[in-house]
Amino acid sequence: MLQTCGGHSEAGPMTPPRDEDHRPIYTIGHSRHSFERFASLLEHVAVEALVDVRSVPYSRRHPQFNGPSVAAAIRNRGISYGFLGRELGARSDDASCYVNGRVNYSKLARTVAFQSAIERIREGSRSTTIALMCAEKDPLDCHRTILVGRELVRLGAQVVHILADGRIESQDETIRRLIGRLGLRQGELFDVSVALINDAYAMQEERIAYSPSSHRVREVQR
Repeated sequence: MLQTCGGHSEAGPMTPPRDEDHRPIYTIGHSRHSFERFASLLEHVAVEALVDVRSVPYSRRHPQFNGPSVAAAIRNRGISYGFLGRELGARSDDASCYVNGRVNYSKLARTVAFQSAIERIREGSRSTTIALMCAEKDPLDCHRTILVGRELVRLGAQVVHILADGRIESQDETIRRLIGRLGLRQGELFDVSVALINDAYAMQEERIAYSPSSHRVREVQR
């Protein structure tokens, strides 16, 4: 039975067994996009359902991405909208998911609410092309990759990130890019150890995880 919060499983191989009968699960950051550009990125990969995983579904500088606004606009494009920011957002309301005043992704990933929402996404991806939306331009700088994408991949989902220029990047490719950005040593191109992957996730979590005491409201710069 799932506990309120517990330990996070270590990463498995870069390519674990996949949900072969499921569609890829996309992620996207709204960044500074116009709504038209944002919608075109989704339509390019035939997204049918947009799931908002922002804890707070509002943007002061980019009001076109406030929850009610983006929900109405995206539905007019034939794409459904759902909000799972309470379950999958980076700012947990569960005090037991904080360590030294900072959200601990391992603990958050083990909550009943988080796991239930992850299962809803996986089940939905059997018949629907889903994209998870947050704010950050680069998936490396967002919990949609370091927390949500990691857990989906661990369970066998195929996670693909829609980049701001329209290119797509698999979770594996994103984490390889993170390893390079962090300057971590690796062997041959296809020889990335589990320990190295886990180190990269842990280091990036330390950089981006939410901390109420140090948090400052930041708008996406790019």
